[in-house]
Amino acid sequence: MKTYIYILFICISFFLTSCVDVIDVDVPTAPPRLVIEASLDWKKGTLGNEQFIELSLSTPYFESTVSSEVTGAKVRVINNSDKSEVVFVDQNNGFYTTTSFIPILHQSYTLEVIYKNEVYLATEKLIPVTNITEITQSTENGFDNEAIEINITFLDPEDEENYYLTKFHDRNDLFPTLSDESDEFTNGNEMTLTYEKTKHENNKEDELQPGGIVDIHLHGISQQYYNYIRLLISQSEDGGLFAATPAEIKGNCINKTNKDNYAFGYFRLTEVDKKVYIVE
Repeated sequence: MKTYIYILFICISFFLTSCVDVIDVDVPTAPPRLVIEASLDWKKGTLGNEQFIELSLSTPYFESTVSSEVTGAKVRVINNSDKSEVVFVDQNNGFYTTTSFIPILHQSYTLEVIYKNEVYLATEKLIPVTNITEITQSTENGFDNEAIEINITFLDPEDEENYYLTKFHDRNDLFPTLSDESDEFTNGNEMTLTYEKTKHENNKEDELQPGGIVDIHLHGISQQYYNYIRLLISQSEDGGLFAATPAEIKGNCINKTNKDNYAFGYFRLTEVDKKVYIVE
C-alpha cells in the first residue's frame, strides 16, 4: 500500500508539473510624469513658516528602482494679493524647503514649479479648521463591540460650507488612516468622528491596544481638494472582487507649457489641529 501511494504521488506531481506553462504578459507602460506633493499645513499654535514640497517622478508598477526624486527644479509659492513670493530651496534629495512662508487664512496662493523648461502652476486657498474639543474612547460606536475606538468631537462653524480631512495614525502601523468629511447634513452642529481598527492579516495590523499612541490630525480643506482626496481614498481602499477599476486621478497642478505632459499630485493649503492620544 505504501508503494502504491508513493507511485501515485509521483504520477500526480509529474502531471501537475507538466501542465505548468510560462506566459509572458506585456504590461502597458507610460513615460514618467512629475509628481508634486505640496501640502502646506499650518499647525495651530505655530508660526507655520517651516514648509516643504516634495518632487519625484512616477515609476512603472513593477519597476525595482527605489529612488525617483527630482532635483534641479525651481519652486516658489506666490501670495496672490500682494504678489510676495517664497522660494523653496532644493535640498538635492527631492525635497524643497523654506523657513519663511507666511500663512494667512482664506488667502489665495499660487505654486509655480519649473522643471526641464516646463512650467507647472496650481492655485489654492488656505482653509481654516475648527478646534478638536474632545477626545474619548469607547467600544460601542464602531463595527466591533469589543474593539477599542477613538472618538474626536468638534463644533462645525455655522453659515458656511466646511470640508475636513482627518488622519489617524497608530504609531505601531506603517501608514495612517485617512477620512474625508463634509458638513452637508451637519452644518453648525457638533460633529463626532470615530476611528476603529480591526485585525487585518494582509497588512499585519492589529486592533488598538492599551498604551498605544495615536496621532490625530484634523484639516480644513477646500471643496476642490475634498473631491480629489475622496476619489483617492476610495481607490486606495480594498474594495474586493466587485471593486471598480482604479482610474487615473489628476490634481490641480497644470502644465502651462505642455498640457499633455500633466503632473500628478496636488497643491493644498490647510490649517490643522493636531492631537496625540494614548489608548487606555
